[in-house]
Amino acid sequence: MASILIVDDDAQLRQSFGRLLEQEGYEVRTAQSAETGIEEVRRQCPDLVIMDVRLPGMTGLEGFQAMHTFEPKLPVIVMTAFGTTETAIEATKLGAFDYVLKPFDIPDILTLIEQGLDAGRFMRSRVDVDAAPESEASDALVGRSPAMQDVYKSIGRVSPTDATVLVRGESGTGKELVARSVYQHSLRTEKPFIVINCVAIPETLLESELFGYEKGAFTGAVSRRVGKIEQADGGTIFLDEIGDMPLSIQAKLLRLLEERSVERLGGGAARPVDVRIIAATNRDLEQAVSEGRFREDLYYRLKVVTLLLPPLRERGDDAVLLAEHFLAKYARRMGKPSPGFTDEARQVVRSHNWPGNVRELANAVQKAMIFSRECPVTQENMQHAVFGERTLRPARGDSMDDVAARWMRRRLASSDTDRAFEEIQDHFGAIAVTEALKLTGGNRAQAAKLLGMSRPTLLSRIERYGIQVDALISQQR
Repeated sequence: MASILIVDDDAQLRQSFGRLLEQEGYEVRTAQSAETGIEEVRRQCPDLVIMDVRLPGMTGLEGFQAMHTFEPKLPVIVMTAFGTTETAIEATKLGAFDYVLKPFDIPDILTLIEQGLDAGRFMRSRVDVDAAPESEASDALVGRSPAMQDVYKSIGRVSPTDATVLVRGESGTGKELVARSVYQHSLRTEKPFIVINCVAIPETLLESELFGYEKGAFTGAVSRRVGKIEQADGGTIFLDEIGDMPLSIQAKLLRLLEERSVERLGGGAARPVDVRIIAATNRDLEQAVSEGRFREDLYYRLKVVTLLLPPLRERGDDAVLLAEHFLAKYARRMGKPSPGFTDEARQVVRSHNWPGNVRELANAVQKAMIFSRECPVTQENMQHAVFGERTLRPARGDSMDDVAARWMRRRLASSDTDRAFEEIQDHFGAIAVTEALKLTGGNRAQAAKLLGMSRPTLLSRIERYGIQVDALISQQR
């Protein structure tokens, strides 16, 4: 459960906002002053801090700076009234994750909190390179194939430099892990690491998200806002799916790479920034350049260093090593030892083509572990995890209820009675969550409302069922 510290001298706000966040599934602590907040962070560092600017005694800005002297990777969201927007912007430039204006919109701040928690996790959780399958790391690049050894060597060579990096590979090969590893081994590791998925943000919002805007730049721009690139000043920004970036924004990104400056929407002055760019794509950029969908000059600026991630089908026995790593990882989350695989289950892992690459393998291992009932994962478990969904298709004249009933009869006949109902719940729960995410285009807040559950509950179900939301949505496009 993620922990959040609210620092505000308004007792009513602390109480009401805290209650809201607790209902969303977060662990909440509060403080009425910056000094008390600093002590809370020292005592037990939360995953995120939400802090008011105007506080008695030490200001919120001073408190934020003090916290970052001993917890530089702690994401802090600053709250401010309209009259102190400039102070909030200054805090953002100094490293605050973002700021929100009072009174704030609840769905917006919940989304911002989710983004802040993700950013903190990306910066804090290490990515082990060339890790053993039994590694305790929460995230790891696992593999001993020659192709992956080349990737590890390249990470080691490029990380200490400021060179722009282009990570290429099919969907699900681990491009974000590589980007985080480059960041964590760089000289900018104590500065922000901000992730922007260029297809997850609507085109109309992507430019303002990246570059910010001035007050009055467009309808609804009631105050100045700093963009993510300025927020990452001194650090690293990871632009995922850059092959889908609109041409109009590509031109501004090229200017950033050439002149090391950005210009906010509605503003005439260029602002210098020191930021490292890591980009990733699964697109054929050369074809996109030839078809006029991607700027040739930007293409050459991005590919100063290219890291090519091989598909899993070309990595030999890496698939088995990865499967063992994921099984140990998911077992640790449940507080249990890894049950292991039977030889026949390993053969299923070896023989499958894994078109969804490492992401598909992780999903399958998690499902197989759920159905293994803490025993070694069998051939049947793996086959069900990889191919099971294909059985839920109606024959001519059948309704989906008929198909579901037949599937349940088979499952009841083959399951231990003390786990049968839970297995059925997991199976159809995964289908319900998947369909809600499809209907909402991957919007977790809207999907949670459709399902009648809180966002943290939905997130825990997504993790439990091994649903890869980005891959799910990209398949629909």
